[in-house]
Amino acid sequence: MSSPQLQPFDQATAVRRLAELTVELGANVQPGQILTILCEPGKEPLARAIGEAAYQRGARFVDLDVFDLHLKRARVLHASESTLGFVPPWYGDRMRALGKHRCASVLIAGPAAPHALDGLDPERVGRDMLPRTAEWSEVLNARTINWSICACPTAGWAELVHPDLDPPAALARLWSQIAHVYRLDAADPAAAWGVRLDALARRASQLTELRLDALRFEGPETDLTVGLLPSSQWIEARYHTVDGIAHVANLPTEEIFTSPDPERVNGVVRATKPVYVAGVLVDGLQVRFEAGRAVSIEADRGAGALRTLTQRDDGGTRLGEVALVDREGRIGPLDTVFYDVLLDENAASHLALGNGFDFAVGKDDRQRINHSEIHIDFMVGSDEVTVTGLKDGLSIPLLANQAWQI
Repeated sequence: MSSPQLQPFDQATAVRRLAELTVELGANVQPGQILTILCEPGKEPLARAIGEAAYQRGARFVDLDVFDLHLKRARVLHASESTLGFVPPWYGDRMRALGKHRCASVLIAGPAAPHALDGLDPERVGRDMLPRTAEWSEVLNARTINWSICACPTAGWAELVHPDLDPPAALARLWSQIAHVYRLDAADPAAAWGVRLDALARRASQLTELRLDALRFEGPETDLTVGLLPSSQWIEARYHTVDGIAHVANLPTEEIFTSPDPERVNGVVRATKPVYVAGVLVDGLQVRFEAGRAVSIEADRGAGALRTLTQRDDGGTRLGEVALVDREGRIGPLDTVFYDVLLDENAASHLALGNGFDFAVGKDDRQRINHSEIHIDFMVGSDEVTVTGLKDGLSIPLLANQAWQI
C-alpha cells in the first residue's frame, strides 16, 4: 500500500473548513439548537471556528466545556485513593440535560498534552474516570442528541506523531494529514463524505444480510472468534436521533460495526497499534478471552491502566463492539500511528471492551448486549490479519490484506 503524496495545507483554511464540515455534516447543528463543545486547552482556534459556524447556521447558544489533563495529573498524584473513583454528580446531570433539551454536541479529539500522565501509577490513572460518565452512554443509546467527534492538531500531538521533524514542520505535516483524512481538499468535503458513507452503508447492508453467526480473526499471535447476536446489524457512523436528525458520530469514519454477543468470545488477539487509555499509552497489548471475558490482559507497556478500567464493572471485560475497516479509506494508507483512537480505529479493524450499542441490534437482543461504564477501542486489523465469517459450518472470507473478499 503506497502512501499518498500530501500537499501543504494552509492551517487557517483547514480550521475553517473542518469547523464547517463538523457543524454541517458531523453534528448537523439545527437552527435554534444549543451546541456544547468539549475539548482540552490548546484547541481554541478550532473550538472558536466551530462555534462561529454553529451560530452562522442558526444555533441558539454555543457552550464550551474544557477539561485540562494536567488537573487529572494532579488528582492522580495527590488525591486520596478512596476519592479517585468519584465523579461529581453534575457531570451526569449535564449529560442528561443535553438529551433532555435535544442539544447538539461536538467533542474535539487529539492529545493536546500527550505526556501529561507520564510516570504516574497506571492503576491509579485507571481508577480516575474523569471526564467520562456512565450517563454519556445512556444519552448516546437513547439517541436524543446529534453529536460528532473531530480531531484538532496541536503542537504536542504533532511532536508525538512526527518526532523526527522539528516542531513547526511536525505541526504542518499533521495538519496536511488531517486535511487529507477529512477530505478538505475536495471542492465539497460534505459531498465527498456522502460518497464514502454511501459505500460503507452498502457494505454494512451486505454483511447484515449474510446473518453470520460469528467472526474469526487470524494473524500473528491472533486467533479469536467473536460471536454475533441473531439480530446484530452492521451499521456505519451515520446516525439519526429519535427526532430524525441525521449526523455523523465520528469524523473521520471508515468503519462498519455492530455489537457482538458478549458471552461468545474465545481465543487470543494481539493489538496491531498502540492505544491511549485514560491518558496512558498501552503498547504491545495482547488479550485472551474465555466464554466472553478477557481473562488475561498483558502489554509491553501500560497494561495496568487498562486492567484497572476493565474492573470498573461487570461488563468491563466483555466486548461491546466489533468493527471492520477496509483499505479504501484515507487513514490506513498514510501508514501513520496517530496515537488517537478516533483516527487509529478508522485505519484498522478493531474491538472495544465495554459498552455496546442498543441501536446495533434488534429489540429482542437489546438486553443481551454488553453494558458498562467504559468503552475502550483497540485495533486488531492489519495486512497480516484475515477476517472470516462463520455460518452453518461454513467459512466465508471477508477481509484479507484489508481488502473485501465478498
